[in-house]
Amino acid sequence: MAKVGKVVSSLVPMMAPPASGGVLRRLLDAGIGGVGPLPSAKQAAGRHLQHHAGDHDRAVATLIAQHTSLAGAQGFVTNLGGFATAIVALPANVLGLALLQVRMVAAIAHVRGYDVDEPRVRTALLMCMMTNLSALQDEDIPRSALSVATAPVFDLALDRQVSDRVAGEMAAGVGGKRLAVFASKRIPVVGGAVGLVADGWTTQRIGRTAAREFVSRRRSGQH
Repeated sequence: MAKVGKVVSSLVPMMAPPASGGVLRRLLDAGIGGVGPLPSAKQAAGRHLQHHAGDHDRAVATLIAQHTSLAGAQGFVTNLGGFATAIVALPANVLGLALLQVRMVAAIAHVRGYDVDEPRVRTALLMCMMTNLSALQDEDIPRSALSVATAPVFDLALDRQVSDRVAGEMAAGVGGKRLAVFASKRIPVVGGAVGLVADGWTTQRIGRTAAREFVSRRRSGQH
């Protein structure tokens, strides 16, 4: 988890709403392409595929399990300080969590046969990060990330809308930092435990969304 901390500190020291779109793009590039000691999403996907002899479903399942575990551990470390420390620790935790989640979603997409360097797919990756995509009420944003990933052309306006929405959720502390979690940080050890569960649960939910949206485009056994 020290690796994630180093990467986050090199990207941005604090989450600021006016710059959140730029931070999100940097996180997207870092999560997909890898940065510093953190391997790329493609490398992570390749290792899991190799470990499971090309079984796509098992590779996706272990990718979700691994990143859920990492997210939970990171949440525990950054939330141990309790209520006072949370004011400082929250931005790094939000960014670190987003980095892990972007990497996980991109790895799942790669396992399923999508080009994660393609702009349409990148928009779809971000859509999987949104809270409750399937119940989205915004008529300007499709409820299906798959339809965006496989659209005939890249939609720049849609990409900006999705980016703004995800960045807004990050800045607001969505992704496991709701009121009940924040209140629990008044007790340091309880705050750490709740942070672990919340970050892990959110990451697992995003992973399952990605697994559902990015249906396989590969033949069984194909890497």
